[in-house]
Amino acid sequence: MLRSAMLAPSTHNTQPWLFRCTATGIELHADPRRSLPVTDPDGRELILSCGAALFTLRTAIHALGFHPATTLMPSRADPDLLAVVRPFAERTPEPKITRLARAIPRRRTNRRPFLPTAIPRSTLAVLRHATELEHAWMPSLSAEQCGRLRALTARARVAQLTDPAFVAELRRWTELSAGTRDGVPSYATDGCPADESWLLEEFGPPGAAGRPDPPLVVAIGSLTDERLDRLRAGQALQRVLLTATGAGLTASFISPPVMVRSARAELRRLLGCGVWPQVLLRLGYGSPLPWTPRRPLEDVLLETLVSA
Repeated sequence: MLRSAMLAPSTHNTQPWLFRCTATGIELHADPRRSLPVTDPDGRELILSCGAALFTLRTAIHALGFHPATTLMPSRADPDLLAVVRPFAERTPEPKITRLARAIPRRRTNRRPFLPTAIPRSTLAVLRHATELEHAWMPSLSAEQCGRLRALTARARVAQLTDPAFVAELRRWTELSAGTRDGVPSYATDGCPADESWLLEEFGPPGAAGRPDPPLVVAIGSLTDERLDRLRAGQALQRVLLTATGAGLTASFISPPVMVRSARAELRRLLGCGVWPQVLLRLGYGSPLPWTPRRPLEDVLLETLVSA
């Protein structure tokens, strides 16, 4: 179950989670040592990543035939304790959960161009429902909004790359030696242009004559911007990603507009629905991708597992 949880996505593959196994349940803790103080100064991305790991853990438990009773933010005295999951009440796994569990090891972040194939509207409805099951919301962006988002992404990216501290932090997690078990290895970005503005332009301007439909761009948002909402949005993110994987889709993150504070405020106005944008996703059909590494299990345990 823990190895499944560790396959969740995280910003720059920092894997900022820790687990403690007790006699009654599994605790999920944030690991502040793996925070990104420049990229993520208020820890929003860290909480989202841990939320994705939490949903993966819940799914793995459920798929084994147990109900994952989950308490979020159980201790005011320990803000890094994000959740406790208590497996109990043996039950037959639901087919939908089983399909999500099968998708856990197959999910990849696709940083490369997608195939020029449109996503059916029915699939978008399924993804939106997956978001709502985790108490989050998924506004999709129109062609006009994507045009504005393209310009916003470019400005936010310039703001990041002109900050020497940001560039240094990015290099720390992406320019890695062989055999490293965290961060983004070079092979995961092979074939991906360095400038993220291409993410919204790979099929040409929206509506261009003779062009296929561009990739689907959606946001995952919350009604407020508290830590609890961010944790829920992270769970919604992983449910969406696993649902998309099961439908044959891959996804990548459009990060600058949600990471740069001023750009995120502008993005919220652009969406126009009152939600706080937590994640921007680009979804489409892609070719098989390599697996990115994960830390050894013992590195994420706060204490050694004790046999029953």
